[in-house]
Amino acid sequence: MRLSRFFIDAPLSLGEHELPEAQAHYIGRVLRMSTGDAVQLFDGSGQEYLGQLLEVGKKSVRVGLDQALAGQPDSPLHIHLGQGLSRGERMDWAIQKATELGVNAITPIVSERCEVRLKDERADKRLAHWRQVAISACEQCGRSSLPTIHAPVTLAEWLKATDADLKLVLHPVAEPLVSHAKPARLAFLIGPEGGLSEVEVEQANAAGFQAARLGPRVLRTETAPVVALSVAQQLWGDF
Repeated sequence: MRLSRFFIDAPLSLGEHELPEAQAHYIGRVLRMSTGDAVQLFDGSGQEYLGQLLEVGKKSVRVGLDQALAGQPDSPLHIHLGQGLSRGERMDWAIQKATELGVNAITPIVSERCEVRLKDERADKRLAHWRQVAISACEQCGRSSLPTIHAPVTLAEWLKATDADLKLVLHPVAEPLVSHAKPARLAFLIGPEGGLSEVEVEQANAAGFQAARLGPRVLRTETAPVVALSVAQQLWGDF
């Protein structure tokens, strides 16, 4: 039987814990788990805990943790993904798969051809949603640490703030990924549904980004990070 595994947004340790309201509601009311059910919990620190549900009520869940174990180690390759902001499920897909593929940080990028504009309360809701997408991906894939999901910024802001050994912007006319030397820290820039404009590619080049291609075909904005991160992890990471 598959062991239920959950992220808990609070520090964990051996012993008894009252779970936060959101996780308690999900475990007790949505999944309808029962007293005595085994669980595996993690808090993003890299440590995992095994235990069982001691009490499952309508509004609260109490758990007893009796075994600590080392979590899944992160890839030796630190990756920051600058992902062009796209609509709905496409952005969710990109964040979900990037999390599964070991990315350390994701920043949604507002660029010239973005079809999405987020402001104020709507932006806060989307950021909370994206963070939950990443949490769910970690729960599913066995990852013990959470990627940082940053608030959307303009391309110019991200280019100025990003620091990495190797900075790459995906472009169909460039050298293949394999031609670059192994980095410890990698920054990937991927455009939105309409792609990056030539001016934006030039801005990235001026900020130290080198053009790289993944193959002869043009990939969708939600497909590109999956392929790019897979190739990077195969070349320089933990694949």
